[in-house]
Amino acid sequence: MSGAIQLGPHPCGGGAPLVLIAGPCVVEEAGLTLRIAERLKAIAGARGVPLIFKASYDKANRTSSESFRGPGMEEGLEVLARVKASLGLPILTDVHLPEQAAQAAEVADVLQVPAFLSRQTDLIQAAAATGRAVNLKKGQFLAPEDMAHAIAKARAAGAKNVMVTERGTTFGYHDLVVDLRGLVTLRALGVPVCFDATHSVQRPAAQGHATGGDRTLAPVLARGAAAVGIDALFAEVHEDPDAALSDGPNSLTYALLERMLDEVLAVRAALREVQP
Repeated sequence: MSGAIQLGPHPCGGGAPLVLIAGPCVVEEAGLTLRIAERLKAIAGARGVPLIFKASYDKANRTSSESFRGPGMEEGLEVLARVKASLGLPILTDVHLPEQAAQAAEVADVLQVPAFLSRQTDLIQAAAATGRAVNLKKGQFLAPEDMAHAIAKARAAGAKNVMVTERGTTFGYHDLVVDLRGLVTLRALGVPVCFDATHSVQRPAAQGHATGGDRTLAPVLARGAAAVGIDALFAEVHEDPDAALSDGPNSLTYALLERMLDEVLAVRAALREVQP
């Protein structure tokens, strides 16, 4: 078991309670983003689960140049700052370029290095140098043990609070597969492990112009991950996923999130009974 780190105000790993990281894929309209954050706070609060609100100000890896990327850094961070100030929620957001890290860190408690960029040394070092917690998403093209190098880059650049996230591995052209053995390997790297339940059910570029997915499978994979052992659970959630401007097919409804969270918490409780 890894030692606990701090994700903003919340301890993660080392036997700390499960942390939920959730929110829409990308910042859309400010009012919508705030409504989603408020509902997620209520869902997590009712279950005693610490919440980190997640949304990206820019999605630089969309399938098509016609796809909605987000409002951009200035406006997006302003919306996330409003969520933080009005609801008291810590924030996680992506950074895609080294020069974005310092500005994003003024608002975000956790900087996330996207899976496609998990080998980008300059980006990892820039995120680490801000002093914020860093979430390294495992590339779809990497073996779990290869994340040791990304962790080492972050630590060498000064990061004290580093977490890795499993989000599936490329399987053929339009599918991802989750090998739950990888969670054991990631945990052995000495950092807390997060499972991304919704990106794991993506079908990259399967719609031609956009990524597809099946949100109903996210709770199934999350139960399995919880049984193996995770420290945090990541989910993209939207009040109307079919109308979401990014990652709608794999984003959860509120009801699906509640079901998934209840099932994961039940699995963790059952494990405590047999593994005191």
